[in-house]
Amino acid sequence: MTTTSATFLFVRPNLNPATRILNETKTQSPAATHPTAPLAASATQIRQQEGTPEAQSGSTVYMTEDISAEGLMRIYEALGSAPEGNVAVKISSGEPGGHYFLSPELIAPLVEAIHGTIIECNTAYGGRRMSTESHQRVMEEHGFTAIAPVDIMDADGAISLPIAGGRHLTEDVVGAHFANYDFMVNLAHFKGHEMGGFGGVIKNMSIGIASSMGKSLIHSAGKQTTGYGIGTPQDDFLESMAEAAKGVADYLGERIVYIDVMNNLSVDCDCNSHPATPTMSDIGILASLDPVALDQACVDLVYAAPDGRDLIRRMESRHGIHTLEHGEAIGLGSRQYALVNID
Repeated sequence: MTTTSATFLFVRPNLNPATRILNETKTQSPAATHPTAPLAASATQIRQQEGTPEAQSGSTVYMTEDISAEGLMRIYEALGSAPEGNVAVKISSGEPGGHYFLSPELIAPLVEAIHGTIIECNTAYGGRRMSTESHQRVMEEHGFTAIAPVDIMDADGAISLPIAGGRHLTEDVVGAHFANYDFMVNLAHFKGHEMGGFGGVIKNMSIGIASSMGKSLIHSAGKQTTGYGIGTPQDDFLESMAEAAKGVADYLGERIVYIDVMNNLSVDCDCNSHPATPTMSDIGILASLDPVALDQACVDLVYAAPDGRDLIRRMESRHGIHTLEHGEAIGLGSRQYALVNID
């Protein structure tokens, strides 16, 4: 891999995400040099670092503006991981009616190259993805079964993963088939979310890998095993997502990598059958070995974009940044990172 841009360490105080960029240079990614987003109430300074000790203290996040199958392969290869054994690729299958989920054409070369199985779990709410049989048909209709084996992991029940240091959850209940995999590529579509403010790799491996019962536990902050936690305090739900993600991350250890695709940036999730039309431009593909750093970088790029107002409003209205705050507090990852553009 040849890196053609400088490295940037994103340093933030205990405030909302970034809205002001300092020390801009010509080597920065265009996505990171947009004018200030006017909606934000406070600022985080993004300071350029080139090979300084401080720049090495955060996690590394790689970025390409090439949203293509080739770009996805290059960003994956930048991580330097070599999967072994049975490889899972976690995506969102997408609620029927929606059309912003990651396309099979985009992900097929990567999935095929690593001999991956596409994994998903059933939902905890009504719809065609609530039962294994109908969920499998959705996978077929959306083109995923044509590119790889597909596994609805809770078809045969669930298993429990312990969660260390959680405030609300002591276990993450995931699809039983999860135990069959040795390595996972967490391949998320970054976008808005009606309940979480935004969804990236943390949501993709918390709500996304949880069984129907596990999803209910997350939505209710550990209090309910059915439904989706109506009345749960918002921060408790956000913290529970981070805690469930930590259960998965701790279970896999170094056998997991994280990728966020920042295209079709609707304020709504792929679980919405009629998502709002995106009002901002695509940004790129980002990847890291640190899920907190990766989702934080995506959030910061939305704040830096000139057309991110609607998604910023969605994130702030749900206090979405708190998922990352809690994730860092419990040891899931770091919100400081060095951003490396591989273009």
